[in-house]
Amino acid sequence: MALNLNKRILVTGGAGFLGSHLCDRLVEEGHDVLCLDNFYTGTKHNIAHLCAKPNFELIRHDLAQPIFLEVDEIYNLACPASPVHYQYNPVKTVKTCIMGAIHMLGLAKRVKAKILQASTSEVYGDPAVHPQSESYWGNVNPIGLRSCYDEGKRCAETLFFDYYRQNRVNIRVVRIFNTYGPRMHPNDGRVVSNFIVQALSHQDITVFGDGSQTRSFCYVVDLIEGMVMMMQGPDDFVGPINLGNPGEFTILELAEKIIHFTGSRSRIIFQPLPQDDPLQRKPDISLAAEKLKWTPKVNLEEGLERTIAYFKAILNIL
Repeated sequence: MALNLNKRILVTGGAGFLGSHLCDRLVEEGHDVLCLDNFYTGTKHNIAHLCAKPNFELIRHDLAQPIFLEVDEIYNLACPASPVHYQYNPVKTVKTCIMGAIHMLGLAKRVKAKILQASTSEVYGDPAVHPQSESYWGNVNPIGLRSCYDEGKRCAETLFFDYYRQNRVNIRVVRIFNTYGPRMHPNDGRVVSNFIVQALSHQDITVFGDGSQTRSFCYVVDLIEGMVMMMQGPDDFVGPINLGNPGEFTILELAEKIIHFTGSRSRIIFQPLPQDDPLQRKPDISLAAEKLKWTPKVNLEEGLERTIAYFKAILNIL
């Protein structure tokens, strides 16, 4: 008789943008998936199509409070990830990052589960090194408007590695760079969703600074593939590891591409650069390529077309 390799997997933040795509992937693979979310930024709409599945379960819970479950693996994605949302209640953001990490690491320790932390490129701050490799310690303002998220995620990484060294918890840490795709919140303040919504509505597209700052954009399906590969990888490689698309574009280039793909009449206008907004952000993914044999496959043009189609549908714009 063949062994049943299906696992019981907890995804915190499972109703969010990334979490819902991860739940899709894990449910499709036949695992029993527990989706945990407090719906601060996640929505039931993102996972409604999964609710009738026998191997999917939705739990409304705030990760700042402990929870006791029996699971084999944990993907810890719970945290607002856009500046609009994480700056709205910065104390709550810090609590979610730190208390959430403590509660999930404690759970993983108790039930001997493997646990993956969805960290972020924001741990590098406004980098003085370009591109950013995992060995770079970052350039972060500890008391700025973005610090609740940046330092919250940095502290979460510290906790993960301390639980690994002290308690031998089986951890994985991935640092996620800018990711986009269907199910992004239309009002989350992130640059791709902002530009697409403005372009589809023929509003002025707001570029902060002179638009010369650069970002790298990874399509969500590629990112999820990297996360799953990291979780399934050897136990002697725990990270941290960068996951992102190394293709580098200026913000102005992104705005122009979106205007082109949407056929928009939008004009580009310029506003002052927000505090601590990084001028460059590009992942060095050589470690992911070496250890996981992972590289992103979807280019920016293809990914934007898919994402624009999604926003057209939800905004009822034909």
